[in-house]
Amino acid sequence: MILALDIGGSFIKAAWSSAPGSLAPLGRVATPSRSLDAFIAALAELAAAAPARPKALAISLTGVVDRDSGRLTCANIPALHQTILAPALEAALGLPALIANDADCFALAEAAEGAGRGRHVVFGVILGSGVGGGLVSGGRLVNSAGGFAGEWGHGAFLPAVAGDPPVLIPAFECGCGREGCLNTVGGARGLEALHRHLHGKEADSHAILSAWEAADVAAGRTVDIYSDLVARLLALAINITGAEIAPVGGGLANSEKLLSNIDRKTKPGVLGVSHRPLVVRAQCGPDAGLIGAAALGWSEGAYERNSAGSVRG
Repeated sequence: MILALDIGGSFIKAAWSSAPGSLAPLGRVATPSRSLDAFIAALAELAAAAPARPKALAISLTGVVDRDSGRLTCANIPALHQTILAPALEAALGLPALIANDADCFALAEAAEGAGRGRHVVFGVILGSGVGGGLVSGGRLVNSAGGFAGEWGHGAFLPAVAGDPPVLIPAFECGCGREGCLNTVGGARGLEALHRHLHGKEADSHAILSAWEAADVAAGRTVDIYSDLVARLLALAINITGAEIAPVGGGLANSEKLLSNIDRKTKPGVLGVSHRPLVVRAQCGPDAGLIGAAALGWSEGAYERNSAGSVRG
């Protein structure tokens, strides 16, 4: 049995999995964000609540594990930031531990049980407050040992011109320290920044999309340019990875019309011909983190490892 954990800045959700594809909830607790000892104690309590002693922990976490050192970058949970977490958990709980970024676990969930089921290469896309992603091939994460595979939202490659008629797109500063990342225009905050740049007006992403669906001209211009920018770089990501489908999660994925628009603009840039949608709404919903964590544990064989042979990623 694997104990699956979806760890966010506010809450830890837990479930146990007795076999691939099975998941039974164990509830949730507040995330102890300031004390590593309290954090480990909370996980120990969740493990004790399982119907049998788990053979491994599989964790979806809002952070990134360095591939070489195993050190965790997790700014919104200070107790975990810059720790080498997997060995610490293994030493304290006596269980092997696997840790993956929440976007990676989202991609795993969609590949195993969601819109990407039956596809060999799945590129999971997050269009939330920002842009993220994860890449799965043959049912396994490409970066199962940690790292940044699938993070297509970063890199100074945003097109300088987009739309019809064309308009200049400024190289907005990104939180990663670069300028011109897709992340600066591709998420909800980016959509709002783009609307402000084009029209000099403040509006939140929900209002922009609602106005667009009601045939508002200004909102239509914003969404057309937004979709053009996202689609160009998504087509590049699909060509590089060979992805057969791109399930989309995050708040902006709630607009089926927006995803259809992005899909229509993405296909001309993709090598080969596809008569089915490439860009689709994700199916796993709020349980994607738990589903993906469990899939991580089974795909990486965590249940067969002891703490001396665990995987850090």
